[in-house]
Amino acid sequence: MTFAGGTAGEPDVGGLEVGGLELRMMDLADVGTVPIGHQGDADEVRARIEDLGSSAVLAFDGGRHVAQLQFRRYEAGRRSPSGLDEPLYWVDFDGHAPPLPERTIAVFCYHVGQTDDSDARDPQYWGRGLGVQLLDVLVGWAVGQGCAIVAKGVPAARPVMTFLGGQPAPVYESRGFTTTAAWVDTELRAVVERDHLAPPGDRAVLDDHARVACCVRWPG
Repeated sequence: MTFAGGTAGEPDVGGLEVGGLELRMMDLADVGTVPIGHQGDADEVRARIEDLGSSAVLAFDGGRHVAQLQFRRYEAGRRSPSGLDEPLYWVDFDGHAPPLPERTIAVFCYHVGQTDDSDARDPQYWGRGLGVQLLDVLVGWAVGQGCAIVAKGVPAARPVMTFLGGQPAPVYESRGFTTTAAWVDTELRAVVERDHLAPPGDRAVLDDHARVACCVRWPG
């Protein structure tokens, strides 16, 4: 089953100009021309686009790729085999996700400032609201497909947001999502403490800097 209203790989949302950048859905023609690290290999990405109609929202500055927001089909109960070090972390809700419709996509990571297939980022694209703009395009596309969206809301503290590459629950809530659960991610908490991503404080401070959420935008 494909989510796309027409031919698989040809999403029905065209380019959108935002702040001088072009934002649009990824299609089959983009495989081999834009970064796909963290999405999988080329065959895996093509299969995902054929299934869903797309696999990411892309941003371009004068034809140069500068950001993307990745997503995949939601699989209930899916666990990350390597915790934080695996893209499947974004669909691992540790048993906290509610029952969701079959037609549900899961938001994965935000790559703002990505100009090549590496972990390097161009900071000139930070702090411009580009991540939220990518989310807005994804929400508009998902509404058109009639599917639900589930996302992992990350702690709002900037160092933790930057480390994970996500958005906090209030951002999702401002886009029509409902927070259905929140919990302390014990692996993330250990990283926050180890890497000093939180100011010195008691256990409650560390917990707040490692609290993640399940955010759902229901169809309709």
